[in-house]
Amino acid sequence: MKENINIKKIKEAAIIPTYSTPYAAGADLYACMDGNVMIKAHTTEFVHTGIALEIPDGFAGLIFARSGLACKKGLAPANKVGVIDSDYRGEVIVALHNHSDHDLFIESGERIAQLVITPYLTANFTEVDELNETDRGEGGFGSTGSK
Repeated sequence: MKENINIKKIKEAAIIPTYSTPYAAGADLYACMDGNVMIKAHTTEFVHTGIALEIPDGFAGLIFARSGLACKKGLAPANKVGVIDSDYRGEVIVALHNHSDHDLFIESGERIAQLVITPYLTANFTEVDELNETDRGEGGFGSTGSK
């Protein structure tokens, strides 16, 4: 299923997100800056993409790390997963954190993260005195794998 997403280039040099393969869930986001950005070891920098999105109601844009950038260089979104709400119309900016011990550079036009457009549900939270019981109960944090 494909959904049309309107994109506005805020900067002429911006690159529209692309899918690397026909079945890729995430579209690559590209850096769009006037020059290279240095991300010092163990710090975070805001990397501009030069684009804004019009995400339809009932959908959100989720920004994830690119596995190659994260595993090979140690660069990943500082907030782990960025969320772009459907009513946001500003520039998509990725807060990249350098987990490595070395200063690293991001070049304009480099793939910096991936964007997944996904549907979501909003909830009506109802306070109750008791919750339905399940076999699992309150077990969490690895409890399903221990016996």
